[in-house]
Amino acid sequence: MILPERIRQPFDAAGYRVELLLQVLPRLLAIWKRRVLINEQLYVGGIKVVHVVLLVGFSIGMVVSLQTGLELARIGQQDQIGTLVALSMAREMGPFITATILAAAVGSAVAAELGTMAVSEELAALEVLSIDRISFLVMPRVVALAILCPTLTILCDTVGIVGGGFVARSQLGVGMQLYYDTAIESLQDPSAFFGLPKDVYSGLFKSFVFGIVIAIISCSAGIRAEGGALGVGNATRSAVRDSIILVIVLNYFMTWFFYQL
Repeated sequence: MILPERIRQPFDAAGYRVELLLQVLPRLLAIWKRRVLINEQLYVGGIKVVHVVLLVGFSIGMVVSLQTGLELARIGQQDQIGTLVALSMAREMGPFITATILAAAVGSAVAAELGTMAVSEELAALEVLSIDRISFLVMPRVVALAILCPTLTILCDTVGIVGGGFVARSQLGVGMQLYYDTAIESLQDPSAFFGLPKDVYSGLFKSFVFGIVIAIISCSAGIRAEGGALGVGNATRSAVRDSIILVIVLNYFMTWFFYQL
């Protein structure tokens, strides 16, 4: 029985992405050889979007602080706002917001770049020249995003907590010292792993996985693009869409896993 194209296509795409990830793994031994390409991707994916992460993270921290603080104020517990903001940013909001920004800003660019190379037959030319396109194009982007996502998540968490502190002081009447004391205390964990409390390292691990997922989906969408400019547009759209969907799904399962331990 031959499945219809609409049903078969998602399974084909998923299989290709898994295959691409498995092809990247042995090529990690060539990281030092591709260090220049990795540095370029770190610059493009990090320096050029860091201001967006900082702005959005700061704003999200303010929103979380205001929304939860107003509810806590009704029961006279607004002094615990630092705890809620710190835990929300470290566990969920920081990794998710960072991954969403990278999917939209970097993942789309990767899919468009590789898609343009695919439709203009530059990828075919690399094969003719016996250049390993996985090692040359895909692996540096996977490594770069795997590094960038946790790094930017730390910045997002930090500025989010700071932003929440401004709102707690100006709108809720909570002193900055009390706010930061409760925020720091909430993140302390006697079962810390390599000095990192569980709420922090679980968020960083999720962001590490998110970075790899975004890179693999974006690269596979670009490599499989066909049909000229329209195909590049479709590849870019599917890369962002599928990355965000998979980030949301994986976020649930990883959160469940960490807090079942």
